[in-house]
Amino acid sequence: MLKKLFGLDKKEKPEVQMPEADGKDVLASPLTGSVVPLSEVPDPTFAEKMMGDGIAVKPTNGTVVAPVHAEVVQLFPTKHAVGLKTVNGVEILIHIGIETVNMQGEGFKAFVEQGDKVAKGDKLIEFDMSLVEEKAESTITPVIITNGDAVESVEKEEGTDATAGETTVMTVTVK
Repeated sequence: MLKKLFGLDKKEKPEVQMPEADGKDVLASPLTGSVVPLSEVPDPTFAEKMMGDGIAVKPTNGTVVAPVHAEVVQLFPTKHAVGLKTVNGVEILIHIGIETVNMQGEGFKAFVEQGDKVAKGDKLIEFDMSLVEEKAESTITPVIITNGDAVESVEKEEGTDATAGETTVMTVTVK
């Protein structure tokens, strides 16, 4: 009982075994929904690939999972975006919705912290879809490779319906 009272019964997060770097990262969709080209994102920063190349997902629910084994290198204080780095050095930004930073974290809940190692399919963030639809410009979620200079090629699977953590949406080969 005292353990429960003082939080001593909480289990440590299990250590995620990271795979060996092999020069290629196969990314699953971080959300369940329709995979579309970045050109469909209603924000020129993403649509014109100013932040990098990638895909976008029109989500059907508010759960964001890790698309690949990676380390959480950035979790925005508003929890509307998360940055990941794979064992091959690929840096991935998952930006939930458009103009969601203005929500100041309302409706977002993070399940990870900066420095955490995550496995493909691990829950990263949950968000209230209806609140984002009401308060932000769009729920469409860009998934961006932000260090394109380290990447040799990106193969994208667009125009499909994806299941979070399962459906491959990008294969990234590093230089």
